[in-house]
Amino acid sequence: MAVDELQAIIQRCQILEEADFKGEDFNLFQVAGQKCLETGYAAQLLEVIQNEKNKVIVKNMGWNLISPLVRCIFMYKHEDDKREHCLKILDQLAQLCNPKELFLSLLEQIEQTSGEQVCQTVMLLLQPLQTVLLKLQNKKAYSVGLSLAMIMNQLTPLPVPYTKQQIQEDKFGLCQCCNAVVDFAKPFVNEIVKNTEESSEYNDMELKEELLKFCMKSLKYPLLTAQLEQIEGIEEHPFRHFATEIIDILWDIRELIPLVFLHRKSRGPQWENQDFADIERKNSADSLACLSYLMFVQHFGIDCFPVVFSPSYLLQCNMTHIEVLLKRTEESMLSKGLDLFESCLLRMEDDGLLHQYLEFRDFINVPQDLVKIMTLCPIEHLRKKSLNILQLFIDKFDTEGKYTLFRCLLKTSNHAGVEGYIIKNIKDQIHLSLTKACDNTWFTGLHLISLLDLVLLLPEGAETDLLQNSDRIMASLNLLRYLVITDCESDNRTGVWTMLAKIEQNFLKPLHVGLNMSKAHYEAEIKSKKENRREAHSSNTVCSVTVSGEKVPAMTTEMQLQVLHSALFTFDLIESVLARVEELIELKIKGVMDDN
Repeated sequence: MAVDELQAIIQRCQILEEADFKGEDFNLFQVAGQKCLETGYAAQLLEVIQNEKNKVIVKNMGWNLISPLVRCIFMYKHEDDKREHCLKILDQLAQLCNPKELFLSLLEQIEQTSGEQVCQTVMLLLQPLQTVLLKLQNKKAYSVGLSLAMIMNQLTPLPVPYTKQQIQEDKFGLCQCCNAVVDFAKPFVNEIVKNTEESSEYNDMELKEELLKFCMKSLKYPLLTAQLEQIEGIEEHPFRHFATEIIDILWDIRELIPLVFLHRKSRGPQWENQDFADIERKNSADSLACLSYLMFVQHFGIDCFPVVFSPSYLLQCNMTHIEVLLKRTEESMLSKGLDLFESCLLRMEDDGLLHQYLEFRDFINVPQDLVKIMTLCPIEHLRKKSLNILQLFIDKFDTEGKYTLFRCLLKTSNHAGVEGYIIKNIKDQIHLSLTKACDNTWFTGLHLISLLDLVLLLPEGAETDLLQNSDRIMASLNLLRYLVITDCESDNRTGVWTMLAKIEQNFLKPLHVGLNMSKAHYEAEIKSKKENRREAHSSNTVCSVTVSGEKVPAMTTEMQLQVLHSALFTFDLIESVLARVEELIELKIKGVMDDN
């Protein structure tokens, strides 16, 4: 029945001129062809399409069969002959149909797909779509760009496989699909390469721009999210292969080096809507950051890299990208940012980075971003790595740079642990200054006095939360103890003896008062808890604690007492170091008086 209907419409159209085809003919051909496909007569439909007499009919009407054809291909199993017939029909339509009409029909089919069928549909239609695009004469670059943009937009919602198991499973087929899309784009890349070689005046900027847009989108998704380290047990990492291909395309169209070094401005549309412009700018920043990671960490395209740039210049070029990555919260992007920063720093010698680089905004922002990761990131190995990289960053600066960076971090970190860490670094730099033969003006004398003003004080005087600030206070006391022991009052190279009265007023006396108040408060709390312990046991009373908006397991009275005793131990520790510092000061002053 379905075949008879098809033959009837074919016979009717065979006697008509191409210009005489009507809308009714198109509809009848589509309905009859669809029935043939759905009722198992794909072989008969294939014969009709291959018949030379029907060439004009298929050219004008064949594109209507794409939608039912795709449905049937997915309906039949791989080993089914009917599926093979459908695939041959698809190939014939790509060869015979009007390129413009078939192009729109294929794109519509890709646009309408969703979920698990996205990658299957894209991979099925890539070959016919490529065939059609190669036939197009007018608006070819636009059509290539539209195809690539549509495909990438459909792939972007899919989750990127990250672990070894996910990559091997490739649940949605994304790994395979991404590499298939690169193969789809290669003829158009080769066209640019061939024409450029044949004529130095060749300048098909439209096609080049569309391919560049595709590469930029690919850098943001899936490569920015993907895990790109070599994985044991995976011989050819699909995303590493995809990254290599994207870098090769950029090199072939002569855009790789401009993107890496010139921070090229997009030649894309100038959005009147500021929101759209901001999105475009952010997407571009993400893509360029990923490109730098690929080149400087994974060494993709490193053979194209001109070896004429100094390590400090490379660091300067990459600081913008590092800042972009470190402001993200996703593990894959944070780790890429840390790896890129580390890679750039390891190229440099210690003490070789000039302090003038701190005049660039990125050189101040990035260490502050590191501090946020160290203190707020829930992933332990990233916290530890960011601390190591901060130290590496400090080590690379010259003495004035270290001094400036310390001042900045003391003022901006707002975290006692970080401040304590910086104060320890200050102590190390003072030690180097006092033991080296060369004179260092930044960690001795007036400059050091100015820095000690930020270190040897309690942020809120006697009211300072000593428990929360214990790391900073202990580091400050240890620094002061070191200065008193190492620097004689007669030499006074550090200036600590000049500002001793100020230190006592702003730091030592308020610390005494604060310790007395804190110990009294905690001792009273312990006494209260012990008195109420029996009641707490009888009523099963527990303490509810909330951290960052989430409740942590309830604390029993015993647990609360343990915490309070731990706090008292911290106060005792601070008090013992404080007593030792004051004893050393007294001994030094007494020694000088005896000498006099």
